Amino acid sequence: MTANRRVAIVTGASRGIGQVVAMRLAADGFAVVVNFASSSVSADETVAVIHGKGGQAVAIRGDISDPDQVARLYAGAKEAFGRVDVVVNNAGIMTLALLLMASSMISTAPSLSIFALPS
Repeated sequence: MTANRRVAIVTGASRGIGQVVAMRLAADGFAVVVNFASSSVSADETVAVIHGKGGQAVAIRGDISDPDQVARLYAGAKEAFGRVDVVVNNAGIMTLALLLMASSMISTAPSLSIFALPS
């Protein structure tokens, strides 16, 4: 548990921007929950780097699109560190089909038109 240390959950923290955010929060004194959906190896490496620099971190698997897994993520964070102060929602997916559709729409559209894609 962390008596005075603030606790942050960072979703999608096993690589990329989420990993950088998790490491920065740890450097700033936060205990960090490194959330990941698929890459436990990358998440464990992120935790090891944070530990190696004197920080506190745990890796917890969870798909944030599933409410039950989100509940388990929060429960795991509270079990590990006693509380949650900050959540950085970095996880996301991009459907390439929408990107390709957007590209074709933009290339045939007037140059000043702006398109919004449904989520």
